[in-house]
Amino acid sequence: MIYVIMGVSGCGKSALGALLSEKMGLPLHEGDHFHPQANIEKMARGEPLTDQDRLPWLLKLHEVIERERGSGRDAFVACSALKRLYRQILLHGSKALDPPNGPDGEVLPPSPPHVLFLFLRGDYDLVQRRVAARRGHYMKAGLLRSQFDVLEPPSDEENVLPLDLSRSVGDLATEVQEHIARLTSLT
Repeated sequence: MIYVIMGVSGCGKSALGALLSEKMGLPLHEGDHFHPQANIEKMARGEPLTDQDRLPWLLKLHEVIERERGSGRDAFVACSALKRLYRQILLHGSKALDPPNGPDGEVLPPSPPHVLFLFLRGDYDLVQRRVAARRGHYMKAGLLRSQFDVLEPPSDEENVLPLDLSRSVGDLATEVQEHIARLTSLT
């Protein structure tokens, strides 16, 4: 299973991913490390990324997900995945760019059973305080509003576990581990 930890910048994706990776002994692929330099420079200037800016980044993360799936390993991927289209690109690569069907006419599922989105959700004020207190990150606090503006929360059909980010990282990790344990007991 691939677990995509998603949400707006500053919601705690990296912190939760690091804790879960340590507790469960699974690799964590930090989405920020896959951004092209041009994207990093743009965000550092306080400019929001466009869909075109994000496309190469999302395709690289799709390759990571496919590589991990192909190896048979479970893994975590931390990625904002703000829009449904972005999540489809993570899952289906460039096939997702021909909605509602892939280039060969196949209907693309909203989310295959081998990918679970862990959606860190919370209100703007809470996340804004976190982003403002964060040091050393290229993402400017002024860009947070643009992320909330484009956010399309995942639907139930996208295989999602919503997580209330007002809770502690430790509590969230426990909730995720319990959810994963329930899933594995069903298979």
